[in-house]
Amino acid sequence: MLYDLAIIGGGPAGVAAGVYASRKRLKTIFITDVFGGQSTVSDDIQNWIGTPSISGVKLAEDLEKHLRAYASDIVDIHTGEKVTLIEKVGENFKVTTPKGSYEARAVLACAGSFRRKLTIPGAEQFEHKGITYCASCDGPMFGDQDVIVIGGGNAGFESAAQLLAYCKSVTLIQRSKEFRADPVTVAKVLENPKMKAVTDTELVEIKGEQFAKSLVYKNNATGELVELPATGIFVEIGLLPTTDFLKGLVDLNENNHIVIDPRTQRTSVDGIWAAGDATDVLYHQNNIAAGDAVRALEDIYIYLHRK
Repeated sequence: MLYDLAIIGGGPAGVAAGVYASRKRLKTIFITDVFGGQSTVSDDIQNWIGTPSISGVKLAEDLEKHLRAYASDIVDIHTGEKVTLIEKVGENFKVTTPKGSYEARAVLACAGSFRRKLTIPGAEQFEHKGITYCASCDGPMFGDQDVIVIGGGNAGFESAAQLLAYCKSVTLIQRSKEFRADPVTVAKVLENPKMKAVTDTELVEIKGEQFAKSLVYKNNATGELVELPATGIFVEIGLLPTTDFLKGLVDLNENNHIVIDPRTQRTSVDGIWAAGDATDVLYHQNNIAAGDAVRALEDIYIYLHRK
């Protein structure tokens, strides 16, 4: 059958769009591997608007419940599927997964992104046991504690700035000799007496017992091994957008984020929109993703009813 819309992704962006698509009576196929997006790994999310505290697992459950409550016979929900390719077929689009292919008049890509992870000894063992990839989600749990931020880009310094509000001390570890963050941001964050930064390093190991207790790094200038105690290690070494299925079809920036018009969420291809972490917007957060998806859905509705 021919769908009005194909929504790809089950995080806040995809679900927000799915709920609006149902209420606007757009026949939709909703494709996601799992519900919840990156936030499923967080034990305590405190910035999801309207909910003072919620676990990532509960958020994923609530998102799925909300969509299914409105799906009815309008939104066909396909879970456990990952989109591998989208192709233009005449005026429509063919969406392919390992389980089959579907045709739709419009596409909204909300597949999000995944964090580049540490690969040193101890990184996998202590993930979610002191190692976290979301300062805004998990930072408050480390109040009055000594923590480490890994990564000297804007995301690393922004995370450090957040953590300084409630942590005892923050040490930022940078691999290269120069910070990649904006100089103004670097200077402002480093002014804080609780803040320290170390450059020109090589990460060696994360140590602990039930939870992480320290990070070992090598000072490249001296060759010295340094063990830095910390109960929280916040990793900000980059995000990789989930956009492979759109390569060669829509414009991507140098980091493979989907280039969109921020007024409408439209991509470079007529009939394809994108929202959430896979886009080239300046900030990536759950609340922003959901709002951007709603904006896209409003524009998609107008587009489909003008054709």
